[in-house]
Amino acid sequence: MPGMNTPSTAGAQVLTAISSMATRAVLAELATGFEARHGVVVVIESVGGVDAARRVAAGEPFDLVLLASDALDKLVAAGHVRPGRVDYVHSPVAIAVPAGAPLPDVGSEAALRAAVQSASSIGYSSGPSGQHLMRLFDRWGLANELASRTVQAKPGVPVGSQVASGEVALGFQQLSELQGLPGITIVGLLPPDCAFITTFSGGVATASLQPDAARVFLAYLNSPGTADAKRRHGMDAVEG
Repeated sequence: MPGMNTPSTAGAQVLTAISSMATRAVLAELATGFEARHGVVVVIESVGGVDAARRVAAGEPFDLVLLASDALDKLVAAGHVRPGRVDYVHSPVAIAVPAGAPLPDVGSEAALRAAVQSASSIGYSSGPSGQHLMRLFDRWGLANELASRTVQAKPGVPVGSQVASGEVALGFQQLSELQGLPGITIVGLLPPDCAFITTFSGGVATASLQPDAARVFLAYLNSPGTADAKRRHGMDAVEG
């Protein structure tokens, strides 16, 4: 199934998890390391964050829920995830253009605003990065001007695929979701004066029948040996 890591589970203890697409690649690598160390298989289904939260809220049984911290907090408050959120990565937002296109100046907020205004079309996600972009447009007083030129990717669809196909000229999404996609060039991160960092977190689902093993996996996500994998996937480890 697309978006799911499918390790062999024969004879092993198995934990099931659901995550957003932004962390799919890094979680697949970390799950492999966890299995090697603990002998427990973690099968992770990665979908759009909005869909993941909806499915957990609808009662689908998982051991672990791995989403943006604000989405996870809502599931905890509603009783679908147990208290005790574990933050494990910080993820910056990046900007991409089609491969071979001129690279716009995005080194400051003013330069980024100008690049957005001159773009023929702009792609953004349904997740936290897209929500931040809409707030930026409001702050700049450009929401109405840009409304006809913005294209929101469907949940689970990478903005980078819209950029690569030429559907949009300028795309915004988590760096981890843009890295490695063919047909695009990553221009850089959002400049410091309008940067946005999403914290991704994990929690034990209320429906889990293996809460202790699930907590061991969450602790592993923050172990020192995982920092290099997080960096390779365009994310930073959570300190402390």
